[in-house]
Amino acid sequence: MPLFALLMLSLPAPAFAQEAEPAPPPAYSTLADVLEDETARRALIEDLRRLAAPAVEEAAEAAAAPDPSLARQIATMTKGIAEQVIVQAQGVWTGLTEMFNGGGRDLAQLSEWAANLAIVIATVLVLFFVLRRAVRPAYARADRWVMAQQEGERRWVHRIIAIGGTALLDLVVVLVAWVGGYVLALTWLGTAGRMETAQSLFLNAFLIIEIVKLGMRGLFASRYQGLRILPLPAEDAAIWNILLARLVGLIGYGMLFVSPVVTAQISWGAGRAVAVLVMLLAFLYALTGILAQRKRVRDALTARAGNAKSGFTGAAIRLLARTWHVFAILYFAALALVTIVRPGDALPFMASATFQTLAAVAGGFVAYAILERLIMLGVRVPEETRRRLPQLERRLNTYIPTGLRVVRTVVVVVVLALIAAAWEVWDVAAWMASERGSVVLSAAIDIAVIVVLAAAVWIAVASWVEHRLSPETGTGEPGAREKTLLAIFRNAFSIVLITMTAMIVMSEMGIDIGPLIAGAGVLGLAIGFGSQKLVQDIITGVFIQLENAINTGDVVTVGGISGTVEKLTIRSIGIRDLAGSYHIIPFSSVDLVTNFMRDFAFHVGEYGIAYRENVDDAIERLKEAFEELRANPDNAPLILDDLEVSGVVALADSSVNIRVRIKTAPGSQWAIGRAYNKLVKQHFDAAGIEIPFPHMTLYFGQDKDGSAPPVPLPQPVIQGKAAE
Repeated sequence: MPLFALLMLSLPAPAFAQEAEPAPPPAYSTLADVLEDETARRALIEDLRRLAAPAVEEAAEAAAAPDPSLARQIATMTKGIAEQVIVQAQGVWTGLTEMFNGGGRDLAQLSEWAANLAIVIATVLVLFFVLRRAVRPAYARADRWVMAQQEGERRWVHRIIAIGGTALLDLVVVLVAWVGGYVLALTWLGTAGRMETAQSLFLNAFLIIEIVKLGMRGLFASRYQGLRILPLPAEDAAIWNILLARLVGLIGYGMLFVSPVVTAQISWGAGRAVAVLVMLLAFLYALTGILAQRKRVRDALTARAGNAKSGFTGAAIRLLARTWHVFAILYFAALALVTIVRPGDALPFMASATFQTLAAVAGGFVAYAILERLIMLGVRVPEETRRRLPQLERRLNTYIPTGLRVVRTVVVVVVLALIAAAWEVWDVAAWMASERGSVVLSAAIDIAVIVVLAAAVWIAVASWVEHRLSPETGTGEPGAREKTLLAIFRNAFSIVLITMTAMIVMSEMGIDIGPLIAGAGVLGLAIGFGSQKLVQDIITGVFIQLENAINTGDVVTVGGISGTVEKLTIRSIGIRDLAGSYHIIPFSSVDLVTNFMRDFAFHVGEYGIAYRENVDDAIERLKEAFEELRANPDNAPLILDDLEVSGVVALADSSVNIRVRIKTAPGSQWAIGRAYNKLVKQHFDAAGIEIPFPHMTLYFGQDKDGSAPPVPLPQPVIQGKAAE
């Protein structure tokens, strides 16, 4: 709010009336007074010579360095400020001396002038406070009307109406008091139809200051919660309203009324001294108030940071909570310093800088809030699109929020640059118009466009691959070969896109990529000689993919490892074995690929029966087991042909082995084999066919007459003694 106050206070006060005799404009009158005063004239000449010397020196330096760096600009500005402080300090001392000497004015004339001015001031203030008290019940009724509404959009509508109505009523009170002062000055004091300049200065200062305070009362409204714009407790609102109102009154009346009056009545130097003293008092008062409220504001901001939905926002608010008093002190210190260094245009400069700062901060805050909201909302795709492209929403919520965070950072940088330009720390417009600035901006825009296009291309290609891989696209489940090739294409395309984007970005940044490409070629050649194994991996992988030897999901035996293929790259294959272990095998180690998932497969079963069993009967039982297997609706689609009986393939030591073969869909041979083995056991048991298993025969010897000797068994032991 003090920023807006300074903006309003800097507005020129219009001369609504003239004195009894036509008078030259105030600036000419002041200059004439300075030239008539011998001491002031000499001081002015010395000041002009001091000001001219640095200007000549700076012009020579600027000609030698037409495009100074930021550090040089800051050094030059600091040097000028230091020199101006010395010059203005001398002028303030001279002005104080003149002010205490009285300026040689006639005391009788001065008394009459002061009396008329005091009557105008008293009349305006009394009329203003009486009218304010008269309309106070209207504020209370408006507050009750707002608070009677329920929370939500309805209350906000009523609040806007009430705030606008009370502000209009407050403005009417100010205008009535201001017009009353003008009527009094023009009709009752001095010559009818004319008024003194001091009276006009006070009335215009009163109008500007009270309009500023009107806005402050709308922001804080310490007595009326329903009319308070800022979400502050009543106690905090009252403290800040009083603090800022006193600052506005001190600075406004001091700079717009007291200083011009002292300049007109005493001398230019005395008026400058008053302006400096007013700003120093304002700075000390602001410093005291800021330090007194430091902890209260810090605690309030810290509590608000805890409720922030974004971590970045919470961190920014916590940083502001720890440093807000520093920025406030620096602002009022700058105001006092500018008043000392540039007394002629201190308030206009501060108002312009303040307005630009407010506009930059407000615009940045709105943009920041919108971006933060978009980041928090994320991206939602239609249900049909999510069904067909399940990864698209996740991909968009990865890239778009990241881009918005980058834009948010750019907004912060732009706001800081605009603030620096507003306070003449850095001439942004001149830098943008310079060759260096135009190159940097052009490169930044080109890089942003390139990165955005690269991200869009990647999202489109990845989504197309995902669309082809999805069984919901209308073309059905893609084949294993298509899955593998599309996955490899996606990986290869990402590498190519990242490489090309990086090279183009480096080119836009001014880096000569020609030597880089040549160096990369030489480096690639050196790596090729030193990494022949890697080259062999890639070449072998390419030919394996061209021959369609392996696809993701196949069950293979590669490099002595059997398992399911989970991942294929251009260099290696990832296999998960039966125990769950994951193996990465480089293609250079692949001499033989055994794929169990091509076209069809066989379950080869070899079943042994005892020598006493009938072979034909056993074969019939095997066929019955197969028919029962095929009758199962879960197994029937996986069996591609009838049972092949090879017959007796071996007369083993303890069994007669019969081999059969079942043709199955690829990858189903193991499940079909397990189910068939179960049925064979059941049918053999039902038919009483023995499935041999290992036996052991014990031979104890035989006498010559053919009788067998007794088996030598150990004697049992009972309670430690041999049994009798």
